[in-house]
Amino acid sequence: MSCTIPRNISFSVLDENKIKKIHDQSMYLMEKVGMLVTGERSVKLLKDNGATIDADGRMHISEKMVLDALAAAPKSLTLYNRAGEVAMEIDHRNQVYFGTHSDQLEYVDPFENCIRPFLRSDIKSMCRVASYLKNIHFVLSVGMTEDVERRLQTQSTLIETMRHFDKTINFSTNDVESLQDCIDILADFSGGLKNFQDKPFAFNYCEPIPPLTHPLESTEKLFISAENRIPVVYMPYCMMGGTSPMARAGTLAQCNAEALFGVVLTQLVSPGAPFIYGAMPSIFDMQTTIGSYGASEFHRNIAAMSEIVNSYGLPFYGTAGCTDAKTVDVQAAGEASYQILSTMLSKANIIHDVGVMDHCKSVSPELVVLSDEMIENYKSYTSGIDVDEDDFAIDVIEEVGPGKQYMTHEHTLMNFRDVWYPSYYSRKMVNPDESDVMPKIKEKLSYIINEWQAPELDKDSLDILSGWEKKLGL
Repeated sequence: MSCTIPRNISFSVLDENKIKKIHDQSMYLMEKVGMLVTGERSVKLLKDNGATIDADGRMHISEKMVLDALAAAPKSLTLYNRAGEVAMEIDHRNQVYFGTHSDQLEYVDPFENCIRPFLRSDIKSMCRVASYLKNIHFVLSVGMTEDVERRLQTQSTLIETMRHFDKTINFSTNDVESLQDCIDILADFSGGLKNFQDKPFAFNYCEPIPPLTHPLESTEKLFISAENRIPVVYMPYCMMGGTSPMARAGTLAQCNAEALFGVVLTQLVSPGAPFIYGAMPSIFDMQTTIGSYGASEFHRNIAAMSEIVNSYGLPFYGTAGCTDAKTVDVQAAGEASYQILSTMLSKANIIHDVGVMDHCKSVSPELVVLSDEMIENYKSYTSGIDVDEDDFAIDVIEEVGPGKQYMTHEHTLMNFRDVWYPSYYSRKMVNPDESDVMPKIKEKLSYIINEWQAPELDKDSLDILSGWEKKLGL
């Protein structure tokens, strides 16, 4: 069952006029500047439907093609869990859902206090943590396990995630060839592709290469996803000053043009195919040469992009709860906290990278648990203030009168639980000399990973996954 996160506070980075100007400049980039597009069948399909290629090999896509694609793309999306129950509903209610990683290049081990390569066995731990936490709605199955042969990492990680995770899965693939394997595994598990299409509990993720480049790997992943009608994210990762201009509006326009290409191609392949618009317009840090995940400009830009995409009526895939720090320290907490609040105030719908550290090198289960606490905290903030007659409790104020107290009044007894009470933050009358937040989180993680009973699959489902492992030679 999905966990509702209300948004009842007005917030905006852009206004209607700014959104229109950015859209217009995106159309200029697509129509006049053009993009590099490879992939024989994608290029042919685009040309057959009005795109042109000039002498420099740049493809030009008209605004009409974009508008037709936006009209065809679904404006709502329902994602399910492993059991076929509704888990995430993206529609006019502007809900927000958070996700973390089931695997990453490195693992910030909460018990050994070290950072080490991510192993296949760590997937179970990350899935248990994400399954337990009520504000984590999905995990990313990426295919980065150190101890699995690279050509099988994608399939292995998806199977292991399906085995241990009962919510929604966002999977990506190391290559085009493994994508069809993943679709076949998901279809087999669901009792057929049609069953999976009707109740998708997983969605695909892929990216272009900024600036304005869509290589074979990207176009083929979009094409395969669309022809199989499985939900797919297309997410440009622009870095201001590196792969996009050192200009805020220009970066948004370029990022928008790159993502809109994904809308056009998927809707030409299969009109009405589910599409999730993603955007990661960050900065190229000139001091360190990293693409920063903690930069304030990054998360302001994400909020701005969510508003542009909201004007199109499409689901938006964003980023929050991550950090450039290597360990869970003051920097990590500060960066993750403001990102989560920013994205909860924005128009973003599906938010990934919770718990990701060291500019996307590692994932920390401790930061995931801490971020879950932050999300729960900010849910109270973003719920806003209602002003219906019952919300004033004027009769209570009259009854108590001047100079008295509300602590023992029945109204307080009936409503004090409406306030958020932390699980790990301290509000003790007398605080200890040292913070006990992280020790509490470690204790909770020990319980989740070593004692808590996560939902298990039935024997038939386990046999299907084991059969695929045998077939693939895992």
